Amino acid sequence: MTVQATLAIAPVAVPSPAREPFARGAVGGVRSVLRLEAATVLGAALWGYSRFDLGWPMFALLFLVPDLSMLGYLAGRRIGAASYNLAHSYATPVILAAAALGLHMPNLNTLALPALLIWVAHIAIDRLLGFGLKYFTAFGDTHLGRVGKA
Repeated sequence: MTVQATLAIAPVAVPSPAREPFARGAVGGVRSVLRLEAATVLGAALWGYSRFDLGWPMFALLFLVPDLSMLGYLAGRRIGAASYNLAHSYATPVILAAAALGLHMPNLNTLALPALLIWVAHIAIDRLLGFGLKYFTAFGDTHLGRVGKA
């Protein structure tokens, strides 16, 4: 008589980085470097803004304006992620600042550049808090890892 034993092991759900890059996000030293980078950008933006003598109430008033991009989620996840990412990429305010400098805007020093510095500071704070660029799969799926409830 032969006895065979079968050991049933339930598969463990391990996210595949190829399928779900947002599941784990940046960890360890990479996460520390990204946070240091965000803190450095934040410090530079705050220092730059302070040079314009516009006062901090203006800073506070404009600080959350980039978050209006989340309204894109009313049109769906893809449009929402695209609008959020456009407003939360350092490239957008930097390109606008370069364009303003290139076009010799008359009010650049008094309005446009300080507003762009506030925008950059907003992005930097988001990165420090772990909010990254969004994948279209869900609002909490970011390049820095999953944010919020699973």
